[in-house]
Amino acid sequence: MRILVVGAGATGGHFGGLLAAAGRDVTFLVRPARAAELRTQGLRLTGPHGDVHIPRPSLVTPQELAQKPYEPFGLVLLSVKSYGLRQAVTDIAPAVGPGTLVLPVLNGMAHLDVLDTAFGPDAVLGGLCLIASTLDPDGRIVQLEDFHQITFGPRTERAEQRSATVRAALDGVGFHVRLSLAIVQEMWEKWYLLASLAAVTTLMRGSVGEVMAAPGGPRFIEGVLAEVEAATAAAGHPVSNEAKERAHKRLLTAGSPLTASMFRDLSAGLPVEAEHIIGDMVDRGARNGVPMPLLALARTHLAVYEERRSS
Repeated sequence: MRILVVGAGATGGHFGGLLAAAGRDVTFLVRPARAAELRTQGLRLTGPHGDVHIPRPSLVTPQELAQKPYEPFGLVLLSVKSYGLRQAVTDIAPAVGPGTLVLPVLNGMAHLDVLDTAFGPDAVLGGLCLIASTLDPDGRIVQLEDFHQITFGPRTERAEQRSATVRAALDGVGFHVRLSLAIVQEMWEKWYLLASLAAVTTLMRGSVGEVMAAPGGPRFIEGVLAEVEAATAAAGHPVSNEAKERAHKRLLTAGSPLTASMFRDLSAGLPVEAEHIIGDMVDRGARNGVPMPLLALARTHLAVYEERRSS
């Protein structure tokens, strides 16, 4: 299976790099500046599982993909941030044919509507990834923790018939791959955790442990969790008891250094996925009559940040 990995950053570069190192047919769709860097230095990964260096990765820029005739790819692995999604849809369109499957590993749910509109639900898998990685100043992809997993699954009967092929293409290269027939529910449960964690840490500008130590901190965290739990249930995807226990353990642990990636982006002055992760949850709650004052406050706080950053 020919695989197009959109981006060669901390997520796409990691999973795509391991696929390429294992001999899979992988091409990276990258911007010209990243392409120049990779052509000079190669794709470099480092972390708990060792180092990987691919001296000459297969690369294509959006301009090249649009101008040259390319045979459609079998799989497109989409790992962009939500604010880059619509441009990514335009960029990958020349690579998508009748037999192409698109596997997004974005958080939240709104991206599925965008991709379904562009390519049809039969072509769009559900997916999520578990990894802690970053791009260092030298352009290396650094895996920060030893876990790295992609979970994916079909959302239609037609896609289900082709899922085994995708699993075979991704499996056996170093990271864990799991095929789920309940992928949409799993995506909602991950969103429940991430929206809660992002709201807590960005609104209070601190780690879980710091919020827990503040007056009223535990009650605030419990309130955020309750709001998001109610919104997911009203949307028809109530979180399981196991997911609730995991979330409460992670967000209510005294002294925990845990923060959301959105908090780390905010602290670095970078764009954040506020509307995709938090705003969309607030909107869905409102449509179903679920009041979400704490999450709405986090949304407003982040909107002010984005306005100040952009101006």
